[in-house]
Amino acid sequence: MARKVYLTATLPDGYVKTIGPTATAFTHYWRIVATLENGKTEVFWGHTKSLAEAKRKRAATTEAAAMRGWKSHVFEVVELTRSDA
Repeated sequence: MARKVYLTATLPDGYVKTIGPTATAFTHYWRIVATLENGKTEVFWGHTKSLAEAKRKRAATTEAAAMRGWKSHVFEVVELTRSDA
């Protein structure tokens, strides 16, 4: 059985997200903070097994912004740190 760990993402604005315990080899966390036309915000997030996979989400974000009518959005990717479960 694979060893389980906790994964922690710390974003530039100080937000901390902890994932786990998990045995999956995630390496990066991504987050989209979208501002809607009415001024409210929506937050979408996920984790990936590589930086390249996380960066591919950026292209999908541009399409989503146009489709959903977002006033603006911020896309962020940070590396996850591991700690024992």
